[in-house]
Amino acid sequence: MKTLKQLVVMTVIAAFSAASLFAGEMKDGEMKDGVMMKDGKMMMMKDGKKMEMDKTMTMSDGTKVMKDGTVMMGEKKMMMKDGEMMMMDGTMMMMKDGKMVKKEMDKK
Repeated sequence: MKTLKQLVVMTVIAAFSAASLFAGEMKDGEMKDGVMMKDGKMMMMKDGKKMEMDKTMTMSDGTKVMKDGTVMMGEKKMMMKDGEMMMMDGTMMMMKDGKMVKKEMDKK
């Protein structure tokens, strides 16, 4: 009986541990605060609400994102492609195999 109780307790602990690990991950199609290129338009996500970008935004790392999708990281300039997203901290994300993954960029 003691072994069964230990097994139940360990299972519950494992379940809560796994849930806490995945709590902060983005689900498919879910986006935290940031901007994304969608169907050729720049969209802004704020507090779960999506709206079209109407002005240039400056991310916390100094990266500027214009409403046409132009991104300025220091001296580097690029154009966001459909499906690419930038979080408010300047992290660029993209969809790959149905999941959101970090897109590596040179910050020169």
